[in-house]
Amino acid sequence: MRHFGHIPSATRAGLFHREPVVFTADSPARTLAVALGATLYSPATRPRLADDVRKQVARGVVSMVLCLEDSIGDADVAAGEANLVRQFADLAAGTVTDADTATDTPADVPLLFIRVREPRQITDLVDRLGETVRLLSGFVLPKFTEARGHAFLEALTRAERTSGRRLFAMPVLESPELLHLETRAETLAGIASITDKYRDRVLALRLGVTDFCSAYGLRRSPDMTAYDVKIVSHVIADVVNVLGRSDGTGFTITGPVWEYFRLGERMFKPQLRRSPFLEGRAEDLRTALIEHDLDGLLREIELDRANGLLGKTCIHPTHVVPVHALSVVSHEEWSDAQDILRPERDGGGVLRSAYTNKMNEVKPHRAWAERTLLRAEVFGVAKEDVGFVDLLTAGLAG
Repeated sequence: MRHFGHIPSATRAGLFHREPVVFTADSPARTLAVALGATLYSPATRPRLADDVRKQVARGVVSMVLCLEDSIGDADVAAGEANLVRQFADLAAGTVTDADTATDTPADVPLLFIRVREPRQITDLVDRLGETVRLLSGFVLPKFTEARGHAFLEALTRAERTSGRRLFAMPVLESPELLHLETRAETLAGIASITDKYRDRVLALRLGVTDFCSAYGLRRSPDMTAYDVKIVSHVIADVVNVLGRSDGTGFTITGPVWEYFRLGERMFKPQLRRSPFLEGRAEDLRTALIEHDLDGLLREIELDRANGLLGKTCIHPTHVVPVHALSVVSHEEWSDAQDILRPERDGGGVLRSAYTNKMNEVKPHRAWAERTLLRAEVFGVAKEDVGFVDLLTAGLAG
């Protein structure tokens, strides 16, 4: 797998100063946590799920969650489990043999995770999947707290031993205890404790903003980001404060879902008409973006990054390419990060950016630079004259 691997190599060479690296489901966790990118959710009950997975890979998807929780009805859980077992067998039938290692590897299979409801489903599904468990990267754990998390993570540990397969957890932070002010600090401390105990198995933490809004009967419009809803933005800030630190105790925290994918009623003028992303660009692309209702999504992705989040939960394929295009490191960011991390700068100090438009302070900006270079490895570095619209256009053309 590689980001932008679905576009022709000649096109990719024209876009990137440094192309995204190739990675596999067996790559280091640090790489995979960043590489998740736009994680596309799909109900586990879809009858042609294996075909859907292959189709999305061809469109640039590298991580998917097959959901047995909120996306399906209570009465459909058993059918969803049975369908997953069938669909994994279908996906496994598409494996290819590596002549050098004589091992089977999946063809056109992204990082796959199953979102379960209860801990018992983890061990049960691993048993039922049999040898096709090799296509599974892990499980998404809903309504995660310290009390609920322990049973989930112990079940994951048992499933790893049974299958002989490395399996990751992606807890979803969405419980009322986390949202409510009087219980938030205690809940965050508990989550920090349990995730630290199982650190090697926790790939990333996901934010369940829809559940946060539900607790107060709220729903943001297409013109409002999660950060415009103050109750939600305060929780995001506290989650990053406790669980997203760059001192070695933190985790990758992914951005919340964007719910809209159709043109709807607008309260404000489309921001893309004034967006710096599109200055001097073709009117037809500007119109296309507006028609696809992406202006709010683009603002939220940028705010995700500014607030310490990386990647995003997605419920529609049209959201994937914008997330990935905005994850590519600009040549300017890369240049600054390289300068800050030069060995001769270890003692600290301040230097002028190579772009001569800012000052880089070596010690305060070191953590940012390290994070930026890891993102550059996974998503690539754009050429100096390549911007978001160029990446978006290429990604959509595929």
